[in-house]
Amino acid sequence: MGVYTRTGDKGETGLAGGRRVAKDSSRIEAYGTVDELNATVGIVRALNRDLRKHSAVRAELEEVLRQVQQQLFDLGADLATPTEEGRPVTTRIGESQVKEMEALMDRWQKDLKPLKSFVLPGGGKLSGFLHQCRTVCRRAERQVVKLSRQEDVGPWPQIYLNRLGDLFFVLSRWISHHLQESETLWEGGLASRPRRR
Repeated sequence: MGVYTRTGDKGETGLAGGRRVAKDSSRIEAYGTVDELNATVGIVRALNRDLRKHSAVRAELEEVLRQVQQQLFDLGADLATPTEEGRPVTTRIGESQVKEMEALMDRWQKDLKPLKSFVLPGGGKLSGFLHQCRTVCRRAERQVVKLSRQEDVGPWPQIYLNRLGDLFFVLSRWISHHLQESETLWEGGLASRPRRR
């Protein structure tokens, strides 16, 4: 199979089922952003493999992110297959994936101190890139919300992305905790305070 087909040279692409749509349509923006998120998760997995210590933490993070990447591909296929096409999708994102994420977050939260302020993204490489995953995930969620106002996508893609954004946040804190990295908390109004000399 060739990499290039030239069929998209005029700014259109094909959905599952064959319908041609503009590359900047809401549906393409939605699953394109999901694809971008998947690539960002791949960066975190690559960085995680470089961890020399904390083998149990590394293994758990790897397993969770591997599964997330598989689910994001499922979600991309889901979004690329309009329900009105009547074409079956191998796997549609649903309640079971959301419940599984909630259970993981409940378990990880037991290791973490309660927050009294917002956390600034950063800490370490893994934590910083997990925050990057969170922000791309929130953009994908916004794109799916926009798409859902125009076409039927069902409730679960939006719910899944909402919960996945939460998962990346908790996971960034969890990994910082286990790697003994400090969290930087937001100090509201700090930028407007006079500096001491």
